[in-house]
Amino acid sequence: MIRRLFNSSLTRLPFPSLPPPPPLPKSKPNNFSFRLHSSTTHMGDARRPSPTPIPSLENADRSELLRALEASLGSSFTSEPLIPNPNPLVIVISGPSGVGKDAVISRLRDSRPGIHFVVTATTRPRRPNEVDGKDYLFVSKEEFLKMVEKDELLEYALVYGDYKGVPKQQIREFMARGNDVVLRVDIQGAQTLRKILGKSAVFVFLMAESEAALVERLVDRNTETKESLLVRVSTAKEEMKHVRNFDYVVVNAKDKLDNAVKLLESIIDAEKAKVCQRTLHL
Repeated sequence: MIRRLFNSSLTRLPFPSLPPPPPLPKSKPNNFSFRLHSSTTHMGDARRPSPTPIPSLENADRSELLRALEASLGSSFTSEPLIPNPNPLVIVISGPSGVGKDAVISRLRDSRPGIHFVVTATTRPRRPNEVDGKDYLFVSKEEFLKMVEKDELLEYALVYGDYKGVPKQQIREFMARGNDVVLRVDIQGAQTLRKILGKSAVFVFLMAESEAALVERLVDRNTETKESLLVRVSTAKEEMKHVRNFDYVVVNAKDKLDNAVKLLESIIDAEKAKVCQRTLHL
């Protein structure tokens, strides 16, 4: 009885009605996306090249095939180089006394006539086999110091009691013509040039095949006194330690001059083929 009344009362309870949901706002058309879609479609249509039939590869004339390819791609093929000509290089060649720097440079001069070899200015006396203006610019100490005062030298140093320096004008002039430039300097000069030129130049260390071979060459030159020979040998032994500061090393072994020059030429060719070219601004 009680259960029946309870169930009956539950079934007769009024269910509260909820208010109707507010009307959803009318959605506005997405004009931006519509315009973007329309614009993109329009641009795509404008840039799409008109369909051009490609002739049969077996029977088509080359010029006809090229014209068809150009028309299909919407651009013409140019004959301009894909990459610019390589930059002119500055090659710094150094090494201890007696390694044959002059012999290597002389042979390189014959094989690469387009390279300009900067003539170093020096105050030391000219040797019997040397030519002024070709091997060195032989100047007096007073003339050399005037060049220093006028800032005409890229670097200079006092070496074994004599001044040596690299004139700037030669470098500017020949690089402007597109010529590679070779600088022949001692180890001290190479250290200075590394600070000045950084990675914009190629530094090559020339060395003998052994320490004994190096000393023999210094003795065989017969141009030194006992005292100066001892100084040169001692200095050369110390200078060999600087090889780690160079980009490349070339061994100029006895009776193998051609091998050393070919390796040096390969270094130059490899530098010319680099994607990121060295650039020098003086």
